[in-house]
Amino acid sequence: MRRRAQKKLAVWKFASCDGCQLSLLDCEDELLTLARRIKFANFMEASSAVVRGPYDLSIVEGSITTPSDAERILDVRRRSKFLVTIGACATSGGIQALRNFADVKEFISIVYARPEYIETLTKSTGIADHVHVDYELRGCPVNKHQLLEVIVAFLVGRRPNIPAESVCVQCKERGTTCISVAQGVPCMGPVTQSGCGAICPAYGRGCYGCFGPKEKANVDALVADWRLHKSVSEDQTRRLLHTFNAWAEPFRSAGSSPGVEHIGKDLRD
Repeated sequence: MRRRAQKKLAVWKFASCDGCQLSLLDCEDELLTLARRIKFANFMEASSAVVRGPYDLSIVEGSITTPSDAERILDVRRRSKFLVTIGACATSGGIQALRNFADVKEFISIVYARPEYIETLTKSTGIADHVHVDYELRGCPVNKHQLLEVIVAFLVGRRPNIPAESVCVQCKERGTTCISVAQGVPCMGPVTQSGCGAICPAYGRGCYGCFGPKEKANVDALVADWRLHKSVSEDQTRRLLHTFNAWAEPFRSAGSSPGVEHIGKDLRD
């Protein structure tokens, strides 16, 4: 029986903590099986050996934060037949996108002894802001099982089967009592895409929004509930919305709106 040619896979790092790449390395046994179909042609986290492109599949971790990043992602896109971004940094700018709400030059002058040597962009942005992306996988870090699903789907030529429901659904699946209703804890679960297994609510902590906004997330309604029933201030609202996926819509607009402090008051009136 004729053996299928291996697909060339490349994994690229931009501004990030490497956590999503480590999620791929965590797929130890599964990677041994996939090795029959995939050749890791460029994966510096795992090996210094590099095979020249073009690549059948490129997996990109990290956000674009420097001029050189912006140039390099164009080259990665040119050499990739199919490009998938993984994690909050690659899909929405990551935690480093908090710079987008402030003066980066001021940060640089405070942190670095020689600011003139620092070359950076004023904003941290996701990969899709710069090149065409074929598929985005959320999470901080990504769910390794979802990552495997994306790779397998690519190999067999189908769309990945990634759940699109909110974290609340996973709370129900694991039998976790809603901490927002029972304890009055502000939680982002209703507007956050599932994928984490609802870990934080299971331990009495509100969802952080690690997997970004779910499809058609009604953030304004959630913020209104925080105002009316949980006495969450404007500053607290901004802190809740501006974390791992701060630059993702609708977290960005809801957390930055100058009228956010009035949402709950308007409903009372």
